[in-house]
Formats: sequence, structure tokens, C-alpha cells
Amino acid sequence: MSASTVLARIEGSWSLRALEQEGDALILGAERADSGEVIGDLMLRWLSAEHSAGEIGYVFSPAHGGRGFAAEAAHAVLHLAFDDLGLHRVMARVDARNTASARLATRVGMRQEAHLVENEWFKGEWTDELDFGLLASEWPSRRLPGCPACA
Repeated sequence: MSASTVLARIEGSWSLRALEQEGDALILGAERADSGEVIGDLMLRWLSAEHSAGEIGYVFSPAHGGRGFAAEAAHAVLHLAFDDLGLHRVMARVDARNTASARLATRVGMRQEAHLVENEWFKGEWTDELDFGLLASEWPSRRLPGCPACA
């Protein structure tokens, strides 16, 4: 990869360092502390200033599944959303076929609020979407045990 390719990537959606206005999104890389290997990415989007709402999204390498890395990273983004940015509500939209992603949303304390049938055209077919939500008032009881940021 050339330096210009890296710059183009950094100057695009990966370059935001703050949520300054509705619609902005932070894209964060998740790396293993022991190796520095990037194993996934997470997104926190500011959906609505009026409603103080955000959206979390995540994509992780299946090679690193089942070890709690995604849950730890998603929990850190929720900590950012609620404790640092003061959002009232955070949602996650998940392809209903992606059971691992739905389990992750539940594991970090989100509840399923909707099942939208054939609501998105994805990879050549209509797919269902599961919507999960979490409120700031629920966040203190959802914190993961041993979370250094939650002390």
C-alpha cells in the first residue's frame, strides 16, 4: 500500500476525532493489546442532537471470535457514548442472519426492540434487521465487571 493510499483512507471517514455535529461518526480500530494486531473496527454515530441519540456498529475478524474482544471494545464505545458524550440513547442495527452480532448487542446490555422484516436490500436479497437499544439510565447496571474505564 502506498503512502497516498494510506492518506486517502485517513483523510476520509477514518479521520474524525470528535463528534461535532449530528451525522458525524467516529470510526475506531480495535487492536489486541498483546500483539497490536487490528482485529476489528467500531463506529459511533451521532444520530440526533434533539434526542441525544447515537448508534453503535462493529465488525470483527471471525478469527478472533469467542474470546471477548468484541464485547470489551463495544463496551468501551458505550462508555464513550454515555459517560463521556452524555448521550441519552444508543441503538445498534443488526442483520438478523448475524446471530453473533445480535448476541454481542445483548451481551453488552442492549435489549432487542424491533425485528424489521425485509427492510434492507443487501447482497442481492431482502434481509431482516434487528434493532437493539440502551438508555443512559440503564447503562450503570450494564457495565462489565472489571472494566477499568467504569471505576
